[in-house]
Amino acid sequence: MARILTGVALMALLISAGIVQALETRVDVRVRTKDAKFLGTSMGGALVSIRNTDTGELLSTGVTAGTTGNTATIMVNPHVRGGVLSDAQSALFRAVLDIDVPTRIEVRAAGPLSQRQAMGEASVTQWLIPGKHVTAGDGLVLELPGFAVDVLAPPTNHAVTLEDGLATVTVRASVMMMCGCPVAPGGLWNADGYEIRAMVRLDGSAPEEVPLHFAGESSQFMGELAVRKPGVYEVTVYAFDPATGNTGLDRTTFIAQ
Repeated sequence: MARILTGVALMALLISAGIVQALETRVDVRVRTKDAKFLGTSMGGALVSIRNTDTGELLSTGVTAGTTGNTATIMVNPHVRGGVLSDAQSALFRAVLDIDVPTRIEVRAAGPLSQRQAMGEASVTQWLIPGKHVTAGDGLVLELPGFAVDVLAPPTNHAVTLEDGLATVTVRASVMMMCGCPVAPGGLWNADGYEIRAMVRLDGSAPEEVPLHFAGESSQFMGELAVRKPGVYEVTVYAFDPATGNTGLDRTTFIAQ
């Protein structure tokens, strides 16, 4: 015990004296979206922050940039242990840290930045050893779940006029994977296997669910609501994959009068 304490005290003395030199330590961070590809420039990237878990100090921050990666490699070909899914163009954020002692870090990613209403977060902790780079293979990969759902119509606070006690409101939404990959019937990301619906509440009442159907354009879905009562309607459009549990949503409101 005395020997261990002496070693710790010696290390502290060396650090305080500036004898122990910080070493450059690189960390490649990639964000892979659940059941899809890497989150890159086409979706605004993901904001990555790296902190010292013991002190809370922010060590590095930046945004992943690059492509979503090779579709065949990531989504079609079988994966093997140690296999690399990324290529030289695949989106990443490279952090360059100067550390002088083993440091446990928290790496947190939030995105996609171009779809703020759909943003999610993922995080992981890992030890770093000074000078030991985390760049081999795909680097440090975080998985970000969700769908990027964006309600296009009706716009928020839209006013609808009832005529003879009835109005028809069109609900239209964009539904993509978080990497921006397209969702369509029969596609690689097959809309036929997803539940894409609108939950509609009138003044906080129990919700009515309305299915949204493919609108004929990649990642576009729509449905119609029959509105018979005045009031404030809350619309939540969600996408759910029962095979993976992947879920995303967006909200809007309209007023019937």
